[in-house]
Amino acid sequence: MIPSLVLGYSAIINGIIAILFKSEKGMLIIGKDKITGNIPTWSYLIFFPFHIPTLFYTHLHTWMGKSIHKPPVPVATEVQPGWWVGGCYGHELDKDWGGVVDLTVEFPESCRNRTKSYLSSPTWDGVPLSPAGLEAAATFAVEARKDGDVMVHCAHGRGRSTTVMCACLVKAGLYDNWKDAFEKGIKPQRPVCRLNKRMRENLAAWQSDFVDGKKGS
Repeated sequence: MIPSLVLGYSAIINGIIAILFKSEKGMLIIGKDKITGNIPTWSYLIFFPFHIPTLFYTHLHTWMGKSIHKPPVPVATEVQPGWWVGGCYGHELDKDWGGVVDLTVEFPESCRNRTKSYLSSPTWDGVPLSPAGLEAAATFAVEARKDGDVMVHCAHGRGRSTTVMCACLVKAGLYDNWKDAFEKGIKPQRPVCRLNKRMRENLAAWQSDFVDGKKGS
């Protein structure tokens, strides 16, 4: 009886998460505190069918990247001086930060007590920030860079974090456009980084609205 109830409950919870994921809504349902970066205990109790496999998979994926993948994938990579792209295990670097941009919905921020500034902009895996969200994150990061190195991270340090870092490097004046920021500023240093169609579309819209659109003003 109990196993059946657990399985049924798990199916309902993961079904809800899947619907929210597909619709790109409900990023705050997990209850992550946007100030502290903490995940409350009630979230682990209510959403355990989501948390347990997610935590296990991410830990395994990170370990495989460091230990098996050739070349190894570090928890974070300095793609340009002072600018880091990574996953949710950045604390393993044992480093102080001028700022951290956290894009995860489901992971507590492990570097919160080692950073002067913190921005939580939660999005589901594979879902990029909106053009306005990219502008806000890039503006935050450029300001935080004055106080030290900046890390932008998602769960694995591949897509969402790369999207934001493209905007950051353009905003910082290191590149003229997001394509150069990706191809020249990020990809050579962290080859696993990639951008899906939505990420490219949102970066193009951000470039048009917040970079190219302001050149003549």
